[in-house]
Amino acid sequence: MTSQLSLAPKTTTSHQRALPTDSVRTRRITRRERFNWPLTVVLSVCSLAVLIPLYVTVTMAFKTTAQAVDGNAFSLPAPFSADGFVEAWTLTDFPRSFAISVAVSAITVAGAIVLSSFAAFAISRNWNRRFFRWSFYYVLAAIFLPFPVLALSQVKLTGLVNLDNPLGVAILHVMFQLGFSVLLFTAFLRSIPDELEESARLDGATTSQVFWQLIFPLLAPMSATVGIFAFLASWNDFVMPSLITSDPALQTLPVLQQIFQTRFSNNYNVSFASYLMAMAPAILVYLFTQRWVMAGVTQGAIK
Repeated sequence: MTSQLSLAPKTTTSHQRALPTDSVRTRRITRRERFNWPLTVVLSVCSLAVLIPLYVTVTMAFKTTAQAVDGNAFSLPAPFSADGFVEAWTLTDFPRSFAISVAVSAITVAGAIVLSSFAAFAISRNWNRRFFRWSFYYVLAAIFLPFPVLALSQVKLTGLVNLDNPLGVAILHVMFQLGFSVLLFTAFLRSIPDELEESARLDGATTSQVFWQLIFPLLAPMSATVGIFAFLASWNDFVMPSLITSDPALQTLPVLQQIFQTRFSNNYNVSFASYLMAMAPAILVYLFTQRWVMAGVTQGAIK
């Protein structure tokens, strides 16, 4: 009798220890089944399509002129040289063109966030009214009208009102960003309960106070998303500044690189150094703010 009682706990203990092992094996099998090889291959190819040109740009920028024309773009610089950056800094007048690009991008970001949030707030809170609903469709239609289609008329109009300068470029950037930005803000505002505004109005808040003190702070994730998209579109734009700005001395970085391209067409290290200096701010901004982009897009899609 005693031996039977002593054996029972041992059998139960061994059975209980087997359960976690089986569950671990089940989880491992499930993870292997969920691993999507085709998607992984596609993402790897897309990553290489971006990383390989970036690697070549960085290595070529730090080479000497003799190393840059030896035909081996994938070799590492030996030794590292910053002569290309020094020459590109002088040829493109980098401080001035960089300041102009920053000013144009800053105006674009601020204008896109403020105007788009205004329009989206009015549309989302008056969606049942036909005027606001059709206004949303009208603004949304601007997404399907790229600048090259309207380039001739925009060049003519900006010249007539003396906006053929970086300020005119910034204003046009804001206008062409409105459609996409209003779409994002409107989707995000629909996820904010109306009860918050109703409680604020019961306390005596005006429409302006409701927007600035209640709604606009809640739009921070989507404002970051809209601002980042507006910054990247403005900073990397070449066509609009080249056509709108009449004074070559007031051009942005991408346009100045094209203007001075003929002066160092054979100096690949200078060319790639100028490219790296121009795209470095955009890369840094996106690296430090990409989590806000994903947060804003996913939160706006919940509703």
